[in-house]
Amino acid sequence: MASSDFRPVIGLTSYLEPAKFGVWETEAVLLHRFYVDCVVAAGGIPVLLPPVSDAYERLVSTVDGLVLTGGADVDPARYGQEPHATTYTRPDRDAFEFGLFDAAREAGKPVLGVCRGLQVMSVALGGTLTQHLPESADTTEHQPAPATFGRGTVTLAEGSRAAAILGTETKTLCYHHQAIDRLGTGLEAVGWAADGTIEAAEIPGEFALGVQWHPEQDSDDIRLFTALVDASKERA
Repeated sequence: MASSDFRPVIGLTSYLEPAKFGVWETEAVLLHRFYVDCVVAAGGIPVLLPPVSDAYERLVSTVDGLVLTGGADVDPARYGQEPHATTYTRPDRDAFEFGLFDAAREAGKPVLGVCRGLQVMSVALGGTLTQHLPESADTTEHQPAPATFGRGTVTLAEGSRAAAILGTETKTLCYHHQAIDRLGTGLEAVGWAADGTIEAAEIPGEFALGVQWHPEQDSDDIRLFTALVDASKERA
């Protein structure tokens, strides 16, 4: 077990996207800073992991914990469906994050999935997704408007890791137009929105927890990041 002043390195998956800064307009490695700030506030050292390598075991060996961050939709081909008109994908991230997730589990490293991250975890384990919630649910809570987070309440199952961290009810900030349909093998649903949408799932016996909302958007509540950092300390 690491000493109490040990600061674990937390890997954060990131985007490759066109960006403009200063006089430059070029492809960049990007991630919303909120993730980085939450990891630092929780006592960890954040490191961005761009989707440019397939050396998954080596990458995982350099970090103590992993955050699968939010972002584009998972390619529906990975769960045997044609894309919906609203689905947008980043196949490089899919391959990279599926590989990292498998390697992290093999190495026993703690994993926190955020929004897309939960969907990556589930599809990697054979699950499927609802590609466009507005066709099947009231989306006011899930994605009320472009670049606007929906406020909601999630009920968490007693006895779950999620409830041990957050209690049996927690306020959330959501921004997702897709959701879990069939959970991947080994995952258990442990959190639900008022309309029944699965908002949290975990693998019993492992720190492999995914949430459909965006905890990084609430800097006053870093409990999920603190739990990941603490678990990473114990594993290091």
